[in-house]
Amino acid sequence: MKEIKLLLFLLLCLSTLNISGQETPWTGKSLDLSHGKLRISDNKRFLEFEDGTPFFWLGDTAWELFHRLSKDDVELYLENRRAKGFTVIQAVILAELQGLDVPNAEGNLPLKGYDPTQINEAYFEHVDWVINRAAEKGMFIGLVPTWGDKVDKRHGVGPEIFDVDNARAYGEIIGERYKDFSNIIYLMGADRLVTDETQPIYEAMAEGVKSRDKNHLMTFHPNGAHSSSQWFHNAEWLDFNMVQTSHAQRSYACYIRWLIPDYERTPIKPVLDGEPRYEHFPVGWDYQTFGWFDDADVRQAAYQSVFSGSFGHTYGCHDIWQMHAPAHKPTRWARHYWYDDLDLPGAWDMLHFRRLLESRPFLDRIPFQQIVKNEYMAETEYNVATRGDDYLMVYLAAGKEVRLDLSLLGWREGKAWWFDCKSGEITAIGSMEMDGIKSFKPATRLRGNDWVLVIDNEARNFDPPGTVSLIP
Repeated sequence: MKEIKLLLFLLLCLSTLNISGQETPWTGKSLDLSHGKLRISDNKRFLEFEDGTPFFWLGDTAWELFHRLSKDDVELYLENRRAKGFTVIQAVILAELQGLDVPNAEGNLPLKGYDPTQINEAYFEHVDWVINRAAEKGMFIGLVPTWGDKVDKRHGVGPEIFDVDNARAYGEIIGERYKDFSNIIYLMGADRLVTDETQPIYEAMAEGVKSRDKNHLMTFHPNGAHSSSQWFHNAEWLDFNMVQTSHAQRSYACYIRWLIPDYERTPIKPVLDGEPRYEHFPVGWDYQTFGWFDDADVRQAAYQSVFSGSFGHTYGCHDIWQMHAPAHKPTRWARHYWYDDLDLPGAWDMLHFRRLLESRPFLDRIPFQQIVKNEYMAETEYNVATRGDDYLMVYLAAGKEVRLDLSLLGWREGKAWWFDCKSGEITAIGSMEMDGIKSFKPATRLRGNDWVLVIDNEARNFDPPGTVSLIP
């Protein structure tokens, strides 16, 4: 009897592989920056290094990183994000939250007065230190030269300090200073609607940076429910588009409205959701009615955006972007201190997400929604499909049955797996003929019942999804 039980246990272990990212953090550097500079891939859909190594953007919004954190705090934050596999940290030099009037943790303001052509060397030396520390851990900095309220105050505190001339001069200062850093990606703009008055200012700043720095890629960070493409798609300095789907909804509609149209634009440029719903942000800005975004929400944003054509994804936490701490007034109903939210479930789930995507070749990945044959899908339960030459991935937002026309893949034999987005656990389904329409339904769990169905071309003999990175 004991032998039979042991045999059954071993068979179960062979059919179900359990891998928990929370127990296995990323080891070593998040990226090897020795692969050379970043560039746009040949098919214009992704980013890669000069030697052809694919680059997966897994970002975190740490907008107040340079302004509010001490060196010890920076070390704590960056090490935590390295261990979770993040590859890009998005941070602002002239920060949103009184960044011109309240000194950084080192006691320094960024400018002399309000003149962007007169920078304070001590402040910028701290910025340099943070960027270099990120490089040592194998992470890029998505560098925002200024938050948008310094150009257009609107709902911010300002003051507005930029015009066309000093914006270009400030851009030249930034480009000259950071042109030889190994781990910079420029994010211009910063969360403001572009108007006839402000567009020349943003263009001047971007052109100023590019006039001195030809080594790094650049995009524009728009305001909520907008894309950089609306104003700058054809600009020579814009290497890829950035969408901000923002913090208002639990719905696939945001990708239909903003990300997918960018994917279909010509000339082709890569597209990324650079600011989605944040973990612990009030849903629709109204927590009393709708509650707070949680780990299920941030996972849904990640998988739906990438499977719809985004070349990577940015995570965010409401308490972390502002680096909320006892010394600071909370912004927009922040409830926790930044260091208490470093290990939220949604942040760990991004590690599973990256491991899955990097376990299959992804420079040939395309949206493949035509394979889904469900007659109806609710906006909050949308199943989204993507494929490479030899694999298919389908995200099931609510764990409901999905019907797929497998004949569209063009293989004779397939091998299928369930990937649990919440735990990173993998369950083998087995081999199957790739003929006609088949239905698939995962196991059921409570809130956050989202899964990825992975079907491989069996002839490729891939390792189980999420277990082995194909990126050196």
